[in-house]
Amino acid sequence: MFIKLYLISLPVFFIIDMVWLALVAKGFYAKQIGFLMRPDINWAAAIIFYLLFIVGLVQFVITPALEKNSWMHALLFGALFGLITYATYDLTNLATLKDWPLLVTIVDLIWGAVLAAAVSSITYFIAVKIGL
Repeated sequence: MFIKLYLISLPVFFIIDMVWLALVAKGFYAKQIGFLMRPDINWAAAIIFYLLFIVGLVQFVITPALEKNSWMHALLFGALFGLITYATYDLTNLATLKDWPLLVTIVDLIWGAVLAAAVSSITYFIAVKIGL
């Protein structure tokens, strides 16, 4: 079941996050931290993040939500998981990097919570719909 949930959640996550990064927040990040951004994306690092993040969502959020038959569990614990994981990155940057903007941290923490909650909930509903 893990693999099936993983294969459902990965494209859901990727699509939602790409819409955010490419359309909604691209200008925001360029304005806020453009001085830190690479001219080219390190795709290996990005792919590893996506793969590991989805492992965490499936293992710690989506599977327990399905076991409890609770979309609310998927929503709330997805939000908590996203908040904590994104906080790891953003609060570390805020603590250690000169000129890291507080606004980026706040926006990222909210986005991490929203993204993980959405992916967890959507994956939950798809899994229920197909009978997992």
